[in-house]
Amino acid sequence: MIPRRWLGVLSLLVIVLISYVDRVNVSVLVTDRAFTDHFGITGDTVAQGALTTVFLAGYGLAAFFLTPLYETVLGVRRGLFVSVGLWAVLTLVSPYAFGALALVACRALLGASEGPLFSLKTMYVRDHFTPAEAGKPNAVSSMGVSLGTAVGLPLVTYLVYSFDWHASFLLLGALNAAIGIPLVWFFVRGRGASGGSGDAGLRPSFAVTLRLALRTPRLGLILLVEIATLAYLWGSTAWLPSYLLQDRHFSIKAMGAVSSLPFLMSLCSGFLGGWLLDRLPARRLPLLFVVGSAGTAGCVLFVIGADTSWAAATGLILANGFWGLQGPAIPTLVQRCAPARSVGSAYGVVNGVGNLVSALMPTAMGWAIALAGGSSFGAGFALLAGTQLITLVCGAWLLARPGQLAGPAPSDSTMERSSLESSRAS
Repeated sequence: MIPRRWLGVLSLLVIVLISYVDRVNVSVLVTDRAFTDHFGITGDTVAQGALTTVFLAGYGLAAFFLTPLYETVLGVRRGLFVSVGLWAVLTLVSPYAFGALALVACRALLGASEGPLFSLKTMYVRDHFTPAEAGKPNAVSSMGVSLGTAVGLPLVTYLVYSFDWHASFLLLGALNAAIGIPLVWFFVRGRGASGGSGDAGLRPSFAVTLRLALRTPRLGLILLVEIATLAYLWGSTAWLPSYLLQDRHFSIKAMGAVSSLPFLMSLCSGFLGGWLLDRLPARRLPLLFVVGSAGTAGCVLFVIGADTSWAAATGLILANGFWGLQGPAIPTLVQRCAPARSVGSAYGVVNGVGNLVSALMPTAMGWAIALAGGSSFGAGFALLAGTQLITLVCGAWLLARPGQLAGPAPSDSTMERSSLESSRAS
């Protein structure tokens, strides 16, 4: 029988999965002439990339500003109810937007409604698992990222090209309501007895929670890693279908199948990363960033220079394999460094700023592709390799100077005293 706390982890996996199907929806839709003609963005790669950018901007702002409110007022369970309900409504109304501006507004609001998700997920793991056990639940729940992308790209391709572009919005909105809400109701519970949050007393105020989160040790380096990791994800996801169709000349059917393979590979490597995290000494955690980023950058450069379509596809699959290794290490790093009662808000800061900055990547790639004449994606993909060089430098720095990673996470009282002393000193 599956322990109750693991039922919550599996439910979070599915919720993350359906949220990522929502996110890749537009990546396929911009390849459909009927959709781009309807909203007046046919041939405009910058505007097409901006549809993903505005979603991520809304996501990042909400992750930063709403997460402390969710953590101090709503908690994991009620926060998920609010978020999933909003996803369903906003996805259902999106195909009826009147013009590009209304669609952009819907995308921004949808992003905002999804903003607190990963912080809520991180809070659940911290509440129900000890720090030594956190690697596997972080990996399993994060598998929804790769699995949702792998399922979403061929699913949306099928819906768009077998029916029309409205169908993808309507089905995804129904899935959010019919699957996400019941999973939260039946399987996601509040704070667990075994959880890593040893300070299980009264929750601090919104202001204290946010202040503690902003004082998380190594926050700057964690932010850079998150920005680079998400920039790779959003850039590759936004442009992969177009790249396979336009640059590598895959058929619609082949594009739907091939576009899912890199994310299936990152699904497997993400679980491997979580397994390794529970076995590596804490100070060696950044090793996953070093190995993963070096391998990803090398594979992307191979893709740019590949002579054949299938060689390029193989390179993309291997690149995502290396990239997926890094995923579980980021929430684990936050859980190691952040004080217990602000871990959700700390991850909200990391995830929020990460998404706000990485939101520029799809538009930047569209701009680079446009400068190259609109027919070659090499310049855009070079930006993806650049993100991994950032991760490589940060990972090497953390590996050389593990600091807080080698010891337990700071307690809330210690961080509050430090914050008070700093305020007095200034």
